[in-house]
Amino acid sequence: MLRGLGGRGRVVAPRWWRARSVVVRDGAVGVALAALAFVPPLAANGTRLGELPHRAVDGLAVLAALAQTVPLAWRRRWPSAVLAVAAGGFAVQELRGYPTFAGAGLLVALYSAAAYQERRRGLTTGIACAGYAGLAVALHAAGSPTRVQDFVLFFLIVMAGVAAGSRVRRMRIMEPERRRATAAAARAGERARIARELHDVITHHVTAMVVQADAAQFLAAAPQQVSANLEAISGTGRRALRELRDLLGVLDPDRVAPRGDLPTLAALPELVVQTRSAGQPVELVEDGRAGGLGSGRELTAYRVVQEALTNALKYAPGRPTRVHLAHRGDGVHIAVGNDPGPAPAHPVGGSGRGLDGLRERVEILGGELHAGPTDDGGFLVTARIPTGDTA
Repeated sequence: MLRGLGGRGRVVAPRWWRARSVVVRDGAVGVALAALAFVPPLAANGTRLGELPHRAVDGLAVLAALAQTVPLAWRRRWPSAVLAVAAGGFAVQELRGYPTFAGAGLLVALYSAAAYQERRRGLTTGIACAGYAGLAVALHAAGSPTRVQDFVLFFLIVMAGVAAGSRVRRMRIMEPERRRATAAAARAGERARIARELHDVITHHVTAMVVQADAAQFLAAAPQQVSANLEAISGTGRRALRELRDLLGVLDPDRVAPRGDLPTLAALPELVVQTRSAGQPVELVEDGRAGGLGSGRELTAYRVVQEALTNALKYAPGRPTRVHLAHRGDGVHIAVGNDPGPAPAHPVGGSGRGLDGLRERVEILGGELHAGPTDDGGFLVTARIPTGDTA
């Protein structure tokens, strides 16, 4: 039966050893098994299937041991040939009753055939099973005391190693597909991120420009105010171009646009000034001390305020709007609301995806976002974005 040594610890090979070719590494394993083949403690506890009386070691015993061990150097390149040679050596060893530890080489060869054989796998399996059955019959004829159930048990143990090799082969085949799927998911995520950022940048700045341009039509009698509106439109357009340039830089393979180029909560005062220049009275109030969110979460918080102000420009132009940020230990709490009033006659249209997209972004971070009309007829957007430790 199978008697051997095992270990539970995982040994990590040194880098210089991993740098060697597989033939050298596998060959070293084979040579080591050959050197240990006749060491008394191991030889007495090696792989013995037939349990025939021990025979003195001779030249044939050495050849049988070498056949089971040395060819392992090529177990990945020619797995079926190595298995055939190792099986022949194992058969000689069992039929002659040589006490040796070299039988472990057959187990390695079987595993290797299952893991690395690419063609005619069914034929190799059939020949191996037939060979094992023939060896069992030959051992029985030679007077082996091994029972039928013992032969079956040994076969099942060997098949467990074969199954492990087959699993490794399947994982190796699936690895490129897994990498492709991972890369495709990463690309899709990055495209979705860029689409969200584009939506936020374009809708806010273009909405502000449209509102400012519409207001300029009614200021013909006030040239100075027209000039101020045109300057505001120009400034808004330049800011939009700058943000788009920073954002689209990630699509340029020769340029890496750092995420730090995108706005954070520190840019909220500038956003409020921009919105005021578009004719929207905005008040910004902050409680607590900012910090602890991280650049990605701060960007999301900024986009929440930006989208809420964009909606105020579209659907509540000219109404007082309040932005309240409360920095707490569990994150930042945001509330953006505007006073009630009549709907604009010609509101600036939108895709309707802004708040829905932001809600998804906030929920991914472990937070929540709510938006809807208030009891007095106004509109309120609230959000909670947790810190990284609480998400």
